[in-house]
Amino acid sequence: MNFAEEVEERINNMAKPPGSLGIWEKQIRKVFLAWGHFEKKLNPVHLIFAADNGVVRSGIVQQLPEITYMQSKHMVEGSAAVSCFCRCNDIPWQVVDVGIDHEEAVGINYKVARGTKDFSVEPAMTKEELNKALRAGQNMVYWAKKKGYNFLSFGEMGIGNTTTSAAVLTAIAPPNAAFLVGYGSAQGNYSQVLQKREIVSKGIKRYAPQIHTAADAIRYVGGFDLAALCGAMLACREHQLPFYIDGFITAVALACAVQLNPEVRNYSLPSHMSRESGMGMALRMAGIDEYEVPIHAEMALGEGTGAVLASVILRSVLYAVTNMATLSSINREAEAVAQEKSRSIINKEK
Repeated sequence: MNFAEEVEERINNMAKPPGSLGIWEKQIRKVFLAWGHFEKKLNPVHLIFAADNGVVRSGIVQQLPEITYMQSKHMVEGSAAVSCFCRCNDIPWQVVDVGIDHEEAVGINYKVARGTKDFSVEPAMTKEELNKALRAGQNMVYWAKKKGYNFLSFGEMGIGNTTTSAAVLTAIAPPNAAFLVGYGSAQGNYSQVLQKREIVSKGIKRYAPQIHTAADAIRYVGGFDLAALCGAMLACREHQLPFYIDGFITAVALACAVQLNPEVRNYSLPSHMSRESGMGMALRMAGIDEYEVPIHAEMALGEGTGAVLASVILRSVLYAVTNMATLSSINREAEAVAQEKSRSIINKEK
């Protein structure tokens, strides 16, 4: 019996109706196969990559870009939504500064530069900067492996990163794919989304001759957070670490990672269905169908909040797989009870 068959036997022998845990049953199966062995406990860590995006200077967002720095500090201090979720559920987290536009680094310092360039004017980053951001993600996964974590979840922080993500997705998606540029944090602001679509369209047209791969797309119209996430996901395959993506930004990073190495999809799990319009396309490009996503809650917060919530449930499922009774044991017990009942009836008749 090979390991995949052992996994099937373990899950199918749980004392429950077959398939009754639904998507969670499928996800725990994928986690076992990613590890290549059985583990009794999910030991997750949450990584948040933070960076600023030069394209905000084109006027595509309403918020002050300084919010990236301030909110990242709140994450480190434990007063942001995602850090509250992590602390409540005893999940460690790390904020990784790969490009916040501030002289002071926030969290772990992998600052490539103080934000990318404005891709509506010039390429977002140089090739050297792209590689540095990719390595930052890879190094963080290597750190997590050395620390003994066996599961990762990913989040991000960066004003303007729904625009950079939409631009990258547009660059690598099939031609004429519709509705990839969504509202981001400007929910309901139609003039804002039209401006974003125009900026993305012009950027893709400008750099189309240079964009041949997902890495090119990130370099020309993406962000340092996207590059670091992509690098981290590629490293997860190398280190056999399954991981949760969060919403739209991490889904685009996964689509890029899968294009660069299709085996990454064997280690990736969706957590929630973001309300961003390009989420479905990003998932499909990563080999994930919308019906495989366990949480549909209209979330669009970012930071990895949905990924952390899913990790809590997955940890519960793994505990059940490891500790609940088996069908074979229940059948033996039921058979013993039936035999005892039969003997009792026979004795009464005598």
